[in-house]
Amino acid sequence: MPFSNIPFGSAQVRLRFGKTKLNKFILFFTQLAPFGSAQVRLRFGKTKLNEFILFFTQLALTLQNLTILKQLMAYLRTILTIFAMAMLLPTTAQIRIGAQSTDEYIPLLKGKRVALLSNHTGMVGDKHVLDIMLEKGVNVTTIFSPEHGFRGTADAGEHVSSSVDAATGIPIASLYDGGKREPKKEIMDKFDIVVVDIQDVGLRFYTYYCTMIDMMNASAKYGKAFMVLDRPNPNGMYVDGPILDMKYASGVGRLPIPVVHGLTMGEIATMANGEGWLTDGKKVKLTVIKCKNYTHQSRYVLPIAPSPNLPNMRAIYLYPSTCYFEATPVSLGRGTSKPFQVYGHPNMKGYSFCFTPRSISGAKNPPQLNKVCYGVDLSSLSDDEIIAGGINLEYIIDAYRNLNMGDHFFRPFFEKLIGRGDIRKMIEEGKSAAEIKASWADDVEKFKRQRRPYLLYQE
Repeated sequence: MPFSNIPFGSAQVRLRFGKTKLNKFILFFTQLAPFGSAQVRLRFGKTKLNEFILFFTQLALTLQNLTILKQLMAYLRTILTIFAMAMLLPTTAQIRIGAQSTDEYIPLLKGKRVALLSNHTGMVGDKHVLDIMLEKGVNVTTIFSPEHGFRGTADAGEHVSSSVDAATGIPIASLYDGGKREPKKEIMDKFDIVVVDIQDVGLRFYTYYCTMIDMMNASAKYGKAFMVLDRPNPNGMYVDGPILDMKYASGVGRLPIPVVHGLTMGEIATMANGEGWLTDGKKVKLTVIKCKNYTHQSRYVLPIAPSPNLPNMRAIYLYPSTCYFEATPVSLGRGTSKPFQVYGHPNMKGYSFCFTPRSISGAKNPPQLNKVCYGVDLSSLSDDEIIAGGINLEYIIDAYRNLNMGDHFFRPFFEKLIGRGDIRKMIEEGKSAAEIKASWADDVEKFKRQRRPYLLYQE
C-alpha cells in the first residue's frame, strides 16, 4: 500500500499529535524521498532524524490496525537503512559561489558607479546578481553582455545589439555588436569598477573568459577597478591540450593556456594580471570574491545551461573533444537535442545511428541543415569515462578517415581551436589520438607549474 494511503487523517492520530505536527511529518517524508544517503545527512541532520524516529514510534503505537502497523515499521526500517548509510559517508559542505557572499563585496561597491558583466547565468538561486546589487543599494550604471547576449539566447558569434534591460532600465552595452570588443570611452566614463559574474565552462575556446580579458584590458587602459564574483569550473578537475601558440590568438583564444586549463574565472583573471598577459603588460586593481567549499576535484553541476548548445553536463564534459568539428563539414549536433554529444555527416558510411539538424532557437542555421547525417551518438558515455579520457581526438580522426576528403576536411579555424599548427598534419599522417595527446604532455606539465601561484583553490 502506498505511503500516501496510510490513514493519517484518522481522528485518533489527529487527537494525539495534532494537525501541525502531522503536516511537518508528511513534509519531511516527502522531502526525504528523492534524496540519496549523503544528501539526506546534509539536508536533514541527526537531530531531525531523532525527532522523526520518535514521532514514527509514537504514531505506530497509536494505530491499532496490525496491517498498517507492519507497513509503518517496514517504512521505518527503510529510512533507518538510508540514514545508517549516510552516517558512514563524509559530510561535504555545499559549494557557495562568490555572488552569495554579499557581506564581502557589497561594502566594496557602496559609493561607486558599477558596471556589471553578466548574462543569464549570473543567478543566485532564483535571483539575478543584478537584482541583488540593486536591492542592496549598489549604483549599477551599465550592463555588459558577452557572446549569446544578456539573456543567453543568441547563436554562437551572432551579432547582438546594445539595448536596455527592460526590468531595470539600465543600458546594456553588448560586446558582440559587430564592432571592436572594447567599450568606447564615453561608456567607460560612466563607471568606476567592473564586476564580473558569469559561468564559464573552463575551455580556452569558450568565449566568456575572452570577454572578461577584453574588459580587463579596457579597465587597465582607463584606470578602472575590477572584481570577479567567482564560480566553479565544471571542467576544473584536470588540465589537457596544447598551450595556445599566440600566432593563432583569436576570438576563441586570448591567452597562452591549454585547451582545458582547469581554472575558474577568478583564477584566470589573477593569472592574466600576474603573468603580464594584459595589453602592454598592464595590470588592473583586481578583487576576487572566492567560492566557498570548492576545490579543483569538486564535481559542480551547473544549475543553468551556460549557452544554447551546451544544454547539459554531458555536453559540457564532451565539449573539449567534440568542438573541433566546428572547423570541418561534420555536424556535431547543433540543431538537434544533443549538441556536442553526437557527430555525423550525410556521406559517412558504416553507421546505423543518424540525426537531422533543424533550424531551432540557438542554432538557426546549423551545419548540414535538414540533411540526414550518419555517425556516432556519444550521449550514452558515462561522465566518469568522459572526464577520465580528457581530450579525445578519436572522434575527429574517425570522421576524417571515414569521409576521405583529404585537404577539404579541415578549415583554418581548426588551428584556432586546437591552438597549434602541427596537429592537423599529425591527423593527416595517420597518427593515433594517443600519439597526438603525448605531443602536448610537456605543455600540460609546464602549465600546471606556471599556474600554481595563482590557484585560489586546492588542486
